[in-house]
Amino acid sequence: MSPDPGAPALPPVAPELLATAVEGLTSRLRKKLDAAVEQYAALPVEAAGAGLTVRCGEDTVVTLAPGPDGVLAEEGHAQCSCLLAPRCLHRAALLHCCPLADPSTVAAADAVDAVDAVAPEPEPVPVEPELPAAATAAQVAAAEALWTAAAAVLAAGLPAAGAVPQAELLRAAHTARLADLHRAEAAALRVVRGLRSARARRDGHRLADLTAALRELLLTTALVRTGRGDAALLGTARRAYRPGGALRVHGVFREPVLTSTGYGGVVTHLVDQDGGWFSVADVRPGGPARARGAGTAPVAVGAAALDHERLSRGGLLVSGATVSADGRLGSGRGVRANPVPGLPWTEGPLAALFARPLARAAAERLGEGPLADPGDEGALQQPVGCDLVVLGADGDTVLAREIDAEQSARGPLIRLAAAHGHPELAHTANLGRLAGQPGTLLRVLGRIDPDRAATLRVLAVGPVPGSDTTLRLPAAWQGRADLGYDLLLGAHFPPATGESVRSVPGTDPLVDSPLWRVRRLVELGVAGGRRAVAESARTGGARTDAATLVRTGFHTAARLLTALAAEADRRGRDVFGRLEGDGRADDYAAAWLAAAVQLTAAERELVRSSWRDRDAG
Repeated sequence: MSPDPGAPALPPVAPELLATAVEGLTSRLRKKLDAAVEQYAALPVEAAGAGLTVRCGEDTVVTLAPGPDGVLAEEGHAQCSCLLAPRCLHRAALLHCCPLADPSTVAAADAVDAVDAVAPEPEPVPVEPELPAAATAAQVAAAEALWTAAAAVLAAGLPAAGAVPQAELLRAAHTARLADLHRAEAAALRVVRGLRSARARRDGHRLADLTAALRELLLTTALVRTGRGDAALLGTARRAYRPGGALRVHGVFREPVLTSTGYGGVVTHLVDQDGGWFSVADVRPGGPARARGAGTAPVAVGAAALDHERLSRGGLLVSGATVSADGRLGSGRGVRANPVPGLPWTEGPLAALFARPLARAAAERLGEGPLADPGDEGALQQPVGCDLVVLGADGDTVLAREIDAEQSARGPLIRLAAAHGHPELAHTANLGRLAGQPGTLLRVLGRIDPDRAATLRVLAVGPVPGSDTTLRLPAAWQGRADLGYDLLLGAHFPPATGESVRSVPGTDPLVDSPLWRVRRLVELGVAGGRRAVAESARTGGARTDAATLVRTGFHTAARLLTALAAEADRRGRDVFGRLEGDGRADDYAAAWLAAAVQLTAAERELVRSSWRDRDAG
């Protein structure tokens, strides 16, 4: 917020506190809220005792005093000196400038991010009972409120989705939380964060991410409105830890974590003797510097005297372990952990990570459709291992092919991409080094990118056993390089052989398909609102796109695109024959959702096909 980079940052605010502050404004002040937010975002923040102060005028000072967890969650945590306080413009606008806190952060200081990572639990908590298959009346009502608020945001588009519509969405999200609709609440918070990023023109904003969040919110609430209440649809409030007994786990790699909600740190991934995945996290408020430094921070499991760098290449013998459903190891008082020697990637359960064909592993991880919870760290987040030969660079990716036991290239052309694109992390620099070493054989661990054809987000690399044209890593690295931390140098690569390597890019079924026409209209609806989609219908753009889709065999996409354009342009007349407004937002939101869900499913199928095509390129 402050132009001074050394000034203190604003603390996160609980969504319900911000919603209450905006609801307390008069209609006149609400009209001024967006302008005030833009103005106050440039004001300096000053430390004052245990809190912060912001001077909003000559005689007006807003004081922010967060609770012990660092979050503004109560009315008294934000106070203004003006006569209208607490129902004043200064307080509401400044709270809107604060980053949104995760609900789990408000409820428990150890939870930090619903998707990327969480701090270890101090004690195991009881496992939540299985949720009923049918939604309750309160859940249906909460889903209705969320649907209505989300449909209004969709119809308005980015230009009109200011602080007031966002506050209405946050109020509905809080109601959903009270009704145990945690998946829908998380989607609503992602939508609000996306709207903020877009309206502030932040560098990290992607319209595709906001579109996906809005699709997830509308889809989840639409299903709950029908009475569905299965556990996967409702979600859970926090990660539940259960006793795990005695465990022996081996370090595989570590990766930096840098989230959009202001957290940074590290996650070290481990496997047990049976190949099950576990992890240890150290993620706290901070930016790239914290993510870099956490790579050598002490491990918070029991009293193990080792850091994350040593754990990623070593192991742990844990007694009294507590484990979450996604394999996160807790650090309660009863947990005891002792360091043990690690395993190389060529032995035991670590060697098994590279034994399966890449196409089969990709098919398993891409099996879930649009109904999958994006906040669930399921199969898609599990790394896959393979041996590859580097072919060369292709834009921001590295072309490669999988090799078999005889070190012969096989399968589709694969694109290696950076796991994280932040310039202060080592991923991009290391990927550039790999791109300049065609013919080098690599043992790779990465994650399947569900949104790009045959693309692997590389996390760690090592030498291929029995090859002379592979990596030559320092002995201290124990046969692996964590691409987020270890910097590859020229001495780590084999001497150039002078042989040419064929690196002609193969076909990309996702890029070559006409589905970009559907995505353009779907994203136009998010960016410009209903009227922008209606204008496309009036000018004939939607009809041209639908005709192209029909000619190329995408009949369902064409039908849904036509229905979306028609619904956007549908306006009734009043009793005097005059044109009414934009019609029912419900019908438009339903048409947009149908097109968005079908687009997601079609794109996912094309991505799956790119891994099956053994003749690509």
